[in-house]
Amino acid sequence: QVQLVESGGGLVQPGGSLSVSCAASGSIFRINVMGWYRQAPGKERELVAAITSGGSTNYADSVKGRFTISRDNAKNTVYLQMNSLKPEDTAVYYCNAEVRVAVYIPPYDYWGQGTQVTVSS
Repeated sequence: QVQLVESGGGLVQPGGSLSVSCAASGSIFRINVMGWYRQAPGKERELVAAITSGGSTNYADSVKGRFTISRDNAKNTVYLQMNSLKPEDTAVYYCNAEVRVAVYIPPYDYWGQGTQVTVSS
């Protein structure tokens, strides 16, 4: 079993910054991709940012230039630094990891419990 434990989140004013982190633990051979998704009330869950084990990144257009995703492969941890936050960024943020528990076992997506990010004055 693999667990993803998120930390961070909270309330921040527009224009402020916040960082969240997610650490994966358990039986892990390799984490190919780690990323962050978010879901606002009445909206579908959407990809915010993702990063491969090699460091390649993808960002949603809405956060490009404001958010930075990074990872520490040795710690199986992914980070999301969020700057210039807007009220539209308010959502529950979920960590996601595509994990192989063994080299010949297909990868499986694991999810964190979610952490609330609220941007409001």
